[in-house]
Amino acid sequence: MTDEEIFAEHLGGKLGVSVTRPLSDSRALSIAYTPGVAKVSRAIAEDRALARKYTWTSRLVAVVSDGTAVLGLGDIGAAAALPVMEGKAALFKTFGGLDSIPLVLETTDVDEIIETLVRLRPSFGAVNLEDISAPRCFELEERLIEALDIPVFHDDQHGTAIVLLAALRNADKVLGKDIADQRVVIAGAGAAGIACARILLAAGVGDVTLLDSRGIIHPGRAGLNPVKERMAEVTNRAGLRGGPVEALRGADVFVGLSAGTVPEELVASMAPGSIVFALSNPDPEIHPEVARRHAAIVATGRSDFPNQINNVLAFPGIFRGALDVGARRITERMKLAAADAIAAVAEDDLGPDRIVPSPLDPRVAPEVAAAVARAAREDGVA
Repeated sequence: MTDEEIFAEHLGGKLGVSVTRPLSDSRALSIAYTPGVAKVSRAIAEDRALARKYTWTSRLVAVVSDGTAVLGLGDIGAAAALPVMEGKAALFKTFGGLDSIPLVLETTDVDEIIETLVRLRPSFGAVNLEDISAPRCFELEERLIEALDIPVFHDDQHGTAIVLLAALRNADKVLGKDIADQRVVIAGAGAAGIACARILLAAGVGDVTLLDSRGIIHPGRAGLNPVKERMAEVTNRAGLRGGPVEALRGADVFVGLSAGTVPEELVASMAPGSIVFALSNPDPEIHPEVARRHAAIVATGRSDFPNQINNVLAFPGIFRGALDVGARRITERMKLAAADAIAAVAEDDLGPDRIVPSPLDPRVAPEVAAAVARAAREDGVA
């Protein structure tokens, strides 16, 4: 890809609006707008639930960012985040058949973001939070879930975690291992790292060792924020202290989410038949070819290596399933169901270089949507 090609494809933005009913004559115009539309508006005024049937809210996702943690670019602001949000909206339409509206906000204040979205609530049916820095993203998501009666999902957290769990389940099948017997090291205690730790614990992993820039997170360590303090209580059952050297020695799985680097000798110190998920993008924590000298299975976040851990395997189907059944929120059972569905699509052709489906596999989103819808009904949120 050349710079010219990239900028040309973004010229004028990547989105537009199309109508679902042609306005080809005066009768069609009278039905779509005045006077016909007044009947629909009166009906919704009497029964607000009809908005789901007679407007696009039942398939409309708000893609919301404040531009504070965009890709690997960091805090670049709302305007610079908009191309990414447009891209996310294009993925929603292409893979999930859902309309979405990018909303970039000129505020980083959690209260102001919540107030804005509460006031805009009648306009959409779900909220996808995107590229919002930690630890603010945790508070924002938790409070929005309580403030709104529609699904709220921070994809940087849960999308990554769901696809990671799917990949680990299939890697374990290839290697004949049990997740309950594994110790997983997660390098990076930001949004994705915390969410990955949580979903792995919920899935029954043996132990999680969580690393931040200051080393292994454990109870009593100085300088932990409230989120890390809570994680210290449920991770590191082995009681390890120190940094990457101590964490990786004898570990079964490494998950890189920190944009750091991991020396080859640390991967070599892991348990036999280890699994390495070097997910930093564009530069993995360790080059896949180097990791393969010691690990049985290697995955990255890149499309030019096998086993790409890509969030697009998760979020289109998750939102489609949630909106199809009118779910009020996205539960832990729904996330686990999504991971199982992603893993199942790849089961027909499992191997060390194929533990997740291709992001372009047309089966993924429908299977995820169906599994999420079933789980929503089981949890009573549909």
